[in-house]
Amino acid sequence: MKAVRPVPREEILTQLRERIVRYAAFHLSRDAAEDLAQEVLLLLHEKYPHVETVEELLPLSLQIVRFKIVAQRRKSSRRGEYTQVPVTEMQIPDLDANPAEEYERKEMQQRLLKAIAGLGERCRELFRLKLAGRSFAQIQAAMGVAAINTIYTWDFRCRKNLLEAMGGEWEGSAR
Repeated sequence: MKAVRPVPREEILTQLRERIVRYAAFHLSRDAAEDLAQEVLLLLHEKYPHVETVEELLPLSLQIVRFKIVAQRRKSSRRGEYTQVPVTEMQIPDLDANPAEEYERKEMQQRLLKAIAGLGERCRELFRLKLAGRSFAQIQAAMGVAAINTIYTWDFRCRKNLLEAMGGEWEGSAR
């Protein structure tokens, strides 16, 4: 009978590393599999120095790899890495001033100023206070009105008059 020479642990770990990388690469990218194999071998070296044979090391290492893959996927899921959109596929808005939009905004502003100038004093004062961020109760006190419903009525009428002065529509040009 031929004597079986014991295989050195380093040789076993080299062969084991190849198996671990192949197994992990099936589930992950090649780079991640290489990193995972290093982690598993380090863990085997530190925590399982007493395990010597291939028959014990192979199932142990593959079990560790499975646990690490599951932990990595759980971590990725928790971080939202599976639902992330790659930067190359994101639509980034152009924040530069659009000349057409700028022109339309200025035109609307001119129309609005012209229409407000044509309103009565009470409506101009009401709009001024509203644009200053005052509430209806504050406007009531500032204008010295007894009932807040009066302010609501004035606001409705002033907005209606402003819309008429703008040509009956907020968007578009006055004819």
